[in-house]
Amino acid sequence: MNRKTPKMLRALILLLLAASPALARDVAVVPGQGTLANAIAGADPGDVLHLSAGVYGGAVVIDRPLAIIGPAGAVVDGLGHGTVITIDAADVSVKGITVTGSGMRSPDLDAGIKILKKADRAHVEGNHVLGNLHGIDVHGGFDALVRGNTIEGTQNPRMNDRGNGIYVWNAPGTVVEGNSVRWGRDGIFSNTSRKGTYRNNLFRDLRFAVHYMYTNDSEVSGNVSIGNHLGYAIMFSNKVILRDNQSLGDRSHGVMLNYTNSSDISGNLVRGGANRCTFIYNAHKNLIYDNRFEGCAIGIHFTAGSERNVLTGNSFIGNREQVKYVGTRDVEWSFEGRGNYWSDHPAFDLNGDGIADSAFRPNDLMDHILWSQPAAALLMGAPAVQLIRWSQSSFPATLPGGVVDSAPLMAPITITVSPEFAALEATAAANRPKGLNDDLDLDDLGTH
Repeated sequence: MNRKTPKMLRALILLLLAASPALARDVAVVPGQGTLANAIAGADPGDVLHLSAGVYGGAVVIDRPLAIIGPAGAVVDGLGHGTVITIDAADVSVKGITVTGSGMRSPDLDAGIKILKKADRAHVEGNHVLGNLHGIDVHGGFDALVRGNTIEGTQNPRMNDRGNGIYVWNAPGTVVEGNSVRWGRDGIFSNTSRKGTYRNNLFRDLRFAVHYMYTNDSEVSGNVSIGNHLGYAIMFSNKVILRDNQSLGDRSHGVMLNYTNSSDISGNLVRGGANRCTFIYNAHKNLIYDNRFEGCAIGIHFTAGSERNVLTGNSFIGNREQVKYVGTRDVEWSFEGRGNYWSDHPAFDLNGDGIADSAFRPNDLMDHILWSQPAAALLMGAPAVQLIRWSQSSFPATLPGGVVDSAPLMAPITITVSPEFAALEATAAANRPKGLNDDLDLDDLGTH
């Protein structure tokens, strides 16, 4: 036998033992003050700590790869100090437990669960994260999975003093899916990150459902925002996919694109009385198609020199003002012979191709006057105003610059809402306050 064989065999055995999950232990942890921290300190990498129902007092730091699993009746309570569970190692799982009792210091980003830098591939699944400042803070760990959690934040009267349900900072590859987030400040606040996927989450009673700042190459899809101040705020971000989301009964905006570029905005539904279904501010080269904007004060507010955007296949239905655009040049809102549907366009389609036989301008000179001089609304019924509008319809050359749809659609797109979400939308509408008394102004972009 080769003399090297025993050494190679021993090395192989050691390698297999180090990598083998068979060495992982199942460890039962009983409730009590400090019992979970002691169990973590005595655990080996790969161990699974099984919690039983009861209260586990005191904040803990997970500094080695292991799993903590328990029923919802297993409550880890931080007792009001700092972050309750801090994940400071790669390949950690926290599943099925209740996490509560964080501190309330905003400068320290106190949270229910915090995933630190280099704590990669953390799995936080199926937990109840209740009454903390921030719910789950993915703070630098790559490829985190935050799935199926119920997160309920604080209800401090000052909304800006609350924390976020899920905070993602510099955490590429994060997947946030299937969570329910209520109260607090923002449902998901993603800042200075990239390549994230945020899908199929439910957001209620928040400032923003999803708030993006400097988050590129990422996806927001299949989410539902109900009764928030603003649905989806995509700001200072490039190459974002915002697809198949719903904004139901949000108060101020359904979708905001602020310094958003080269993004795909499609299949989204905004309805239910928002001030603006969509606000596009200094956003360029975006493809905005097959969305449905319904029942808002303004269907789409388009401003600040936004250029080279394509709008096609969208439906503007029953908005008090379909488009607000102030400009001196014409902006074409059709693409390759396909425009948008306008519920107030008295259109005909003699050849039956689904495209209206006449172009549509959603605004005229009187709209521009009203935007700059709101008091002019008192004159809307005057014969002179009606004469101006008749003249513009008869002599299009007199119209000011603005949006032109050269190929309006004859039928709107349909986006269904589940009975469950429709019921929550109705409840949010019934509970909507008469005025907004929170400490923020959504029209002041500096407050975001």
